[in-house]
Amino acid sequence: MESLLTQSLRQQGLELGPQAIQKIVAYLQLLQKWNRVYNLTAVREITDMVPLHIMDALSALPFLRGHRILDVGSGAGLPGIPLAIAAPERSFKLLDSNAKKTRFLQQVKMELALENVSVETQRAENYAIDEKFDTVISRAFASISNMLQFTEHLCGQSGIFLAMKGEYPQDELQLEARFQVEEVHKVNVAGLGAQRHIVCIRANPNVALSL
Repeated sequence: MESLLTQSLRQQGLELGPQAIQKIVAYLQLLQKWNRVYNLTAVREITDMVPLHIMDALSALPFLRGHRILDVGSGAGLPGIPLAIAAPERSFKLLDSNAKKTRFLQQVKMELALENVSVETQRAENYAIDEKFDTVISRAFASISNMLQFTEHLCGQSGIFLAMKGEYPQDELQLEARFQVEEVHKVNVAGLGAQRHIVCIRANPNVALSL
């Protein structure tokens, strides 16, 4: 498993140390184990999880900004857990309303000793914070507009929203005036033949200034 992961990382132009690779393998083993009971993901084979989950999650690594990262609708910890392992200098909050999924995330945090990860069981629209996040990322929301609607209060004024998508989401890019699409990045995920895109969105400063 470690050799498959190392090869996939190399294909994707990423390099992680041995300890980080071991932690990702341990995460996959936990995910496979818990998945038998809790149905955390439809992907059953651990070898399939490498491209479909790990490498897909890590494709967002170059686009993260700032120190405080929020993974909204984290589910089984995607993309938050692989990103937190790859970027230990950043702080990750994993947010999900499903208690069985956040129990799994707490277990992962404990067993992998991920000191830069914290977990919250809460709906995004009801989540109240004192300090806003630099990057709000999601791989799970049905639409970009819904993601922005439910997380707008969680992102700092100079922060960004990252929406992870499959095919180019043309129909989702017409947003309310207070948001602007900064860029749509086409990403290549090692071992995955399907299209993947990451939409980078920020608050429109012109609209914000007029309020």
